[in-house]
Amino acid sequence: MFANVGCRFVSPVDGRVDEVTRVDSWNPRTNAAPDRGGLSVSVVGVDGVRYYGSHLSAIDAGIRPGVQVRAGQALGRTGKTGSARFTLPHLHFAISWPSVANAWWIRRGSVPPQAFLNSWHDGGQASPVTLVARTRRSYGVDRGCRSYC
Repeated sequence: MFANVGCRFVSPVDGRVDEVTRVDSWNPRTNAAPDRGGLSVSVVGVDGVRYYGSHLSAIDAGIRPGVQVRAGQALGRTGKTGSARFTLPHLHFAISWPSVANAWWIRRGSVPPQAFLNSWHDGGQASPVTLVARTRRSYGVDRGCRSYC
């Protein structure tokens, strides 16, 4: 989602902070896939879905793994970190199922988020739970990165 640098990134649901990356270690020469997100925060919602936001310019104080958050609570600010360094500022927002920490190919998004973002923006309550579960079943056994590795 394109946004000016510094816009608030908030938790879309009540949940628990899963992972926080406070150091931008992406290097354009190596373009290592695990580093492409730059500064990032993920939340596993009470619905069991993992929500991820990256390319942040800052992460709010007190946001760390294990912290309970409420829907609408600020997690960070949009920016241009990671592989967004040479693009317009934006938030990479992703929805997936919780997975092991090094499975970035799942954690950076497994289902398209736009329909849910549109619903939430318009005051709706669309939930990705069913689509995430269906996608996880169809994904099958995780054999590692399958594209843009």
